[in-house]
Amino acid sequence: MDKVIRKPADAVADIRDGASLAVGGFGLNGIPETLIRALHAQGATGLQVVSNNCGVDDRGLGILLAAGRISRVTGSYVGENKEFARQYLSGELEVELVPQGTLAERLRAGGCGIPAFYTPAGVGTQVADGGLPWRYAVDGAVALPSPAKETRDYDGRPHVLEHGITTDFALVRAWRGDRHGNLVFRRASANFNPLAAMAGRITLAEVEELVEPGALDPDQVHLPGVFVQRVVPLTPAQAADKQIEKRTVRA
Repeated sequence: MDKVIRKPADAVADIRDGASLAVGGFGLNGIPETLIRALHAQGATGLQVVSNNCGVDDRGLGILLAAGRISRVTGSYVGENKEFARQYLSGELEVELVPQGTLAERLRAGGCGIPAFYTPAGVGTQVADGGLPWRYAVDGAVALPSPAKETRDYDGRPHVLEHGITTDFALVRAWRGDRHGNLVFRRASANFNPLAAMAGRITLAEVEELVEPGALDPDQVHLPGVFVQRVVPLTPAQAADKQIEKRTVRA
């Protein structure tokens, strides 16, 4: 059950063109930067990404986006990335915008084998009624609008049907992990990482600190190893390479 793969390039070697990826992180916090860079070097294209956002122009998923490797994004936030906006508005990129809580639950549901669920989020908007631009044409017209979704009343309140998400692969980052794939996430990096890991059929986890089986307190494990197929230990330099979008300090 030793799932350790020492080289990031080996871990991403079988990610094919057109593969779907669930990617953890929020902004630049907790993103699997090393695996993303390895995938960029590997060359897979036409990738369909599910992630809260798409990085920034020179970090995270923004690296793959700038290289033209991403064909579709399912996410909840599209700011901080000018190239993302350019590709979307010019018709080069398909984008499915999802309410943030709904996106989290769709990933969790997919990982738990739940095909669909009802939620009040999005009722009365284009999220439920359809018409959100998934893809624009070159002339700025909407080439592909989002479809209308089924709605149903529960306790007198309308709810919209949302489907669980599963992907071919998942890329996540953890603070600590053992050889069996049990993971511990630190502070804000526990945002979308566990959910993305659950949704992937094959999950790759880069870990800042690799420990031996038994070293992790079972009560402290955030994600059991059953959801993880490959563990990539980071070097000290890779583990320390953490960025934020905007640094705010006191005057």
